[in-house]
Amino acid sequence: MKKSIAILGAATLALLPFSACGESDGLKTLKLNEVTHSIFYAPLYLADSLGYFEEEGLKIELTNGGGADAVMAAVLSGDADIGFCGPEAALYVQLGGSRDLPTVFGLLTQRDGSFLVSRKEEPDFKWTDLKGKEILAGRKGGVPAMTFEYVLRENGFTDAEINLNFDVAFNLMTGAFEAGTADYCTMFEPTASEYQAAGKGYIVAAVGEAGGEVPYTAFSAKSSWIKKHRDETDGFLRAMLKAVKYAQTEKPETIAPNLVKHFPSTSVESLAASVRSYQTIDAWKTDMAMTEASFNRLQDIIESAGELDKRGSFSDLVDNSYVQAIYRNL
Repeated sequence: MKKSIAILGAATLALLPFSACGESDGLKTLKLNEVTHSIFYAPLYLADSLGYFEEEGLKIELTNGGGADAVMAAVLSGDADIGFCGPEAALYVQLGGSRDLPTVFGLLTQRDGSFLVSRKEEPDFKWTDLKGKEILAGRKGGVPAMTFEYVLRENGFTDAEINLNFDVAFNLMTGAFEAGTADYCTMFEPTASEYQAAGKGYIVAAVGEAGGEVPYTAFSAKSSWIKKHRDETDGFLRAMLKAVKYAQTEKPETIAPNLVKHFPSTSVESLAASVRSYQTIDAWKTDMAMTEASFNRLQDIIESAGELDKRGSFSDLVDNSYVQAIYRNL
């Protein structure tokens, strides 16, 4: 509930909002604020690089929010048309009592995207091997850390046996691990594969495989915005569904060159390895519709971490009708 207050507070302190949609070169510009820039979200960047957005008469102006709270604040203030972050941010707003609720209208990632890296090679790794070990798993209260806690509890750990280090900022964890902090560290791609390729550590598990289906990252917008911009919403979803299919069915070596535009400092080989990792764990939601069961599981995860005072309503927060209509007609 503290998170909902923080999000709403940030929105009220925002400067005058940008216009909802702008025109650029005959294309309608949509302002999209992403939680972070990651290959985990490859279909979003592929929709741009492959021209799928342009085919729909759209141009995406992408900004990095640097956190789900900031993304949702941008959506609520009007600084962003569409927010791309974990649906828990919209859930906190719902629980905070906002009158113009953000609507989650499309789910992109359906699993945790992090990989567990060990200092030593462990071909027979089991989750119970983490008992008595220190793990860098992210910010306390963040979904990566809460999902990791949930996986440990599902594998028989008691609260007393869970030893997660929350003292290191998310973007500093790899450096801290390399400097000697903790026995294990969770890393997203391409960091995990590059770390292993450099001989600094070994990937021993995919957190997403162990955690099961969880609505991890989704697109949301204010209900009032979607009603005024249905054509743009439909076009955006058509482009994204094409990109998801491309990311799921093409070979990583074919996909990787189309990501260079958005990751110019990452080698094509690393991009391909990252895509392969996410294809392997079935990271992307084919029809982009969130299920109520997965939403409830997300609430279970947040609740078990002690970060949820009451539960939200799926029907009030999620509207799958937009993406379902598009998916049926592709």
